Amino acid sequence: MRLLLTGGSGMVGRNFLEHPDSSSFDVLSPASSELNLFDYHAVENYLLQNKPDIIIHAAGRVGGIQANIRQPVRFLLENLDMGRNIVWAARKAGIKQFINLGSSCMYPRDTLNPLKEELVLKGELEPTNEGYALAKITTARLCQYITSEDSTYQYKTLIPCNLYGRWDKFAPVYAHLIPAVIRKIHEAKVQGKNTVTIWGEGTARREFMLASDFASCLIRAVNHFETLPAMMNVGIGRDYTIDEYYKAIAEIVGYKGSFVHDHSKPAGMKQKIVDISKQIAWEWQAKTSLCEGITATYKFFIENYVAQIVC
Repeated sequence: MRLLLTGGSGMVGRNFLEHPDSSSFDVLSPASSELNLFDYHAVENYLLQNKPDIIIHAAGRVGGIQANIRQPVRFLLENLDMGRNIVWAARKAGIKQFINLGSSCMYPRDTLNPLKEELVLKGELEPTNEGYALAKITTARLCQYITSEDSTYQYKTLIPCNLYGRWDKFAPVYAHLIPAVIRKIHEAKVQGKNTVTIWGEGTARREFMLASDFASCLIRAVNHFETLPAMMNVGIGRDYTIDEYYKAIAEIVGYKGSFVHDHSKPAGMKQKIVDISKQIAWEWQAKTSLCEGITATYKFFIENYVAQIVC
């Protein structure tokens, strides 16, 4: 099977390519210099020339709460352009199978958790990442519309919970919660700081999955595409408070200081955990515990990023 993976240099893409079972596919993972997702005609020509059997769209402009607040235009336009171009070019090129990656940011901010797939577009979005969410919703809807017009085109969307792991971004201006906290607490330990600041009250709840586990889900999605639901959450089935993530990371890093809360900073949605009923029925579950995942991610951070940090 010839498989086109967009975003092969990102966290999801690299974890997919590192998965031992990915070698069973003929994987195309072009760099942006080879496939410019912002150029529709270039995307369509690439698909016509290479004729993949299935596409996994993992490319995207991603970042944590700081990056989304600072650059909403960029997060909206870039993700919208990439999503629209690859999905519509795939349809025009006659590619029948497509796996689009959404985000739990697509769900309304004030709704009951766990978040069911049917809740998309059922309420107001979280303002801190609204642009990114709108782009992801539009791309998912385009996939649904294409399938509804012609059922021979099966364009499906997976909605993962928050991800972390190898190849994550650890720079504060771009990082999501876990990599940002790993770096913050590591630096506090090295610099001998007595306290570390947590944004908000620390009571907001989040669900995180190790990216290598999600890569395993993607492998299964390709191999069992026919049984894959049209839209499906992918999660671990439990969440933790922000305070609990800080404490877990501090224990693994070996930081002995204390935490203070900055109530003036935004914390985002009060809770965000996805409903995994469809995933369980599809017979897949993540295997890595939070402690194992953070330990592996901290090891990757030490081996690949610490030398670049000026403390």
